[in-house]
Amino acid sequence: MIRLPLIPGFIILEPEGHFGDRVNRPDANPRTVFFFDVDNTLLDNDRVAEGLKQHLQNKVGEGSAQRYWEIFEQLRTELGYADYLGALQRYRLERPRDPKLLAVSHFMINYPFANRLFPESLDAVEYARRLGRAVILSDGDVVFQPRKIDRSGLYEAFEGHILIYIHKELELDDVEAKYPAEHYVMVDDKVRILAAIKKHWGARVTTVFPRQGHYALDAAEVARYPKPDITLERIGELQNYPLQQILAAAGK
Repeated sequence: MIRLPLIPGFIILEPEGHFGDRVNRPDANPRTVFFFDVDNTLLDNDRVAEGLKQHLQNKVGEGSAQRYWEIFEQLRTELGYADYLGALQRYRLERPRDPKLLAVSHFMINYPFANRLFPESLDAVEYARRLGRAVILSDGDVVFQPRKIDRSGLYEAFEGHILIYIHKELELDDVEAKYPAEHYVMVDDKVRILAAIKKHWGARVTTVFPRQGHYALDAAEVARYPKPDITLERIGELQNYPLQQILAAAGK
């Protein structure tokens, strides 16, 4: 079940019959909340994109596929997040009679995202749930990102504790209102996002940087921002850190 935005750029996914219960129960405020990004943090989105590139080339040809990715990058610049279905819709405006687009759409909607979870990603989530509360804090569109989270099994793993914004680093006051806690842990593959969140919450947040995906492996990009509190070579390494070490890493 998708709860449509009450605030522009924001949605919560929750099970039927539990709208609001996930964030508003007075007994649901643990001392520590672990926020996890999705793409290239828990799920290998680079492999998803590579699979889509190959599928596009097979279905529409190299030239048309290249045009799709040009539109995709334009749209990402406009929106600030990756919108695969939005790019396909805009691409369709240029080729409204191309029946192959239906096959591409089917490929996207029915992609086996569960096969693209990083090794031990679900173990890391379960470990965080034993230490506090685990919540997805992601950027994305209102259709494809929730679909990805559902089909990957992450919706179930997080028990419906899902926040999706357009720019999550600009919505931290709202995030805190929905998940109040003494301390936060943010796990994200983008140092830009981690730096912005650290600037907002300071010593109340531990930033955790899994070096996975093309953003995390871009040495020049990483060097532009302050060093995160904890760096992991893979997401499963989170399980090696006891809670006190995670809290202390924030600079308290």
